[in-house]
Amino acid sequence: MTTPSIHLTPTVGPEGAPLLVLGPSLGTSTILWETALPLLSAHYRVCAWDLPGHGAGPATTEPFTVGELADGLAAALRDRGEQSILYAGVSLGGATGLELALRHPDLVAAAAIVASGAQLGTPEAWRERAETVRAQSTSSLIIPSAQRWFAPGSMEREPDLSGRLLHVLQNADDESYARCCEALADYDVRDRLGEIRMPVLALWGEHDAVAPEAKADEMARGVADGRAVMVPGVAHLPPAEDAAATAAALLGFFGSVRKD
Repeated sequence: MTTPSIHLTPTVGPEGAPLLVLGPSLGTSTILWETALPLLSAHYRVCAWDLPGHGAGPATTEPFTVGELADGLAAALRDRGEQSILYAGVSLGGATGLELALRHPDLVAAAAIVASGAQLGTPEAWRERAETVRAQSTSSLIIPSAQRWFAPGSMEREPDLSGRLLHVLQNADDESYARCCEALADYDVRDRLGEIRMPVLALWGEHDAVAPEAKADEMARGVADGRAVMVPGVAHLPPAEDAAATAAALLGFFGSVRKD
């Protein structure tokens, strides 16, 4: 296993404000947060990161774990001189956030885990998807991913962004995507949630079949200081499907944490 090299976007937002780091879901890139970014950067310094082989993320042929993604992200942030962050990540980006909280608790002041869980899917399904992508490329995933990602009406509300996200999936490096699937096959921190002491928001989409309410409740109950909140009318990509509602939930959470 190797620690992946993580690409961070330039930081935007008010100088001196806390840094909010935004994480992507599998198959997407930093554009997942594009519409929400202006709403968040009005209050925080904000940067985002890309998975290996997605967007601007360097491709890899080496295996890695979700924990090693968190290690790579921590290293990239510390290289920038950051010592304390707020974190919000979607799906695999959310799983990375839980690992970041476990492995680098001194770095994370609070975390929002969006459309994700302490464990996702089955190892068999993830390994099968990895082999499908190696054989048929990520283009074979466009239709099933669109069905998983977007609630009814979401693509019609955000046609440009949803189309661009599906292009990111199509253009993702096949081997890197497969390695991400294999990382998720081995990912399970359910037994370690009690070790997470910082405040955690489990944010879930009303129509999300990948990470439904039960996954959010499991996280919120399992950590020392957790809460679960639903984003209505969305499925697996809340920041793209309803940026305003997602940003409002995040701002409310991080604002309350800073007042506590």
